[in-house]
Amino acid sequence: MRCGAPPRRGGLGAERPERVWAALGPSGLVLRGGLNFAADEPRPPGPDGQPAAAVLLIGNAGAGYWSVFTRWRDRQDPPPADPLDRWSRAVLERAAAAIGARVLMPNDRPFAPFQQWAMRAEGLKPSPLGVLMHPRFGLWHAFRGALLLDCPLAPAALQRLNAAAGAPHPCDSCADRPCLRACPVAAYGPGGFDPAACKTHLRRPEGAGCGASGCLARNACPEGVAWRYPAVVQRFHQRAFLDG
Repeated sequence: MRCGAPPRRGGLGAERPERVWAALGPSGLVLRGGLNFAADEPRPPGPDGQPAAAVLLIGNAGAGYWSVFTRWRDRQDPPPADPLDRWSRAVLERAAAAIGARVLMPNDRPFAPFQQWAMRAEGLKPSPLGVLMHPRFGLWHAFRGALLLDCPLAPAALQRLNAAAGAPHPCDSCADRPCLRACPVAAYGPGGFDPAACKTHLRRPEGAGCGASGCLARNACPEGVAWRYPAVVQRFHQRAFLDG
C-alpha cells in the first residue's frame, strides 16, 4: 500500500503502523522502531524495487512470542531447519501484506545493518557483551526482521515508534560490569566476543550449566530482569548458537 499521492510525499501516517501492530498482535512479535533513510545512504530495495524510503523494525521484547512459535513449530512435519527464522518470516509476510511493505530478514544477503538501524531508531548502544542494551528490556530483546516501505514515516509515527530514544544508556552507570566477570572462559574481552571459546566450553561437561540455563554473562546483567528469557528459551538459543 502506497502512502498516498503523489508517492514518497507527505509521509506514512500513524494508521499504517497501527495496521502492523494489529497484524503482529497474536504472534508476540512487536514493532521495535522505525526510521526514514537519507536519500544519499545505501538503501535496500523497497516493495516497488526502488531504494526504500523507510524501515520498520520488528522483533521481540522478552519471550512473549515463545508459546505461539512453539505451537507452530510442533505442527510442522517434517521439522524445518531454522524454525524461528521461518516462523518469523511468515509472521512478517502477513504484516507486510497489511501495508504493502517488503520483508527483510537479518540473514538475507547482502546482510542489512540491523544493529545500526536499531541504534539510529531507538537510540540503543552496545553492551560490553556486544548485544544492544535497551533501557527497559535490558539484554532480553531481539530484532527478527524488518518491513521496507516505499514512502517515509511521518514525524508523529516516528516519535511513537522510537519512544526509547533519548533514555540513558544503563551501561554508562554500571561500574561493576558483572557481565564481564561471569563468563567462566572469559569469552568476552577487549577484543570482543570469542565464539570458539564459548562453543568449546558449551560442548564440555563443565559447560552444561551454560547450555541448560543460558549464557552466564548475559544472565548476570541486572537490567531488564523482568524480561529475561525463561530457561527453555535460552536453551533453544544456545543450541542454535552451537549448531550455527
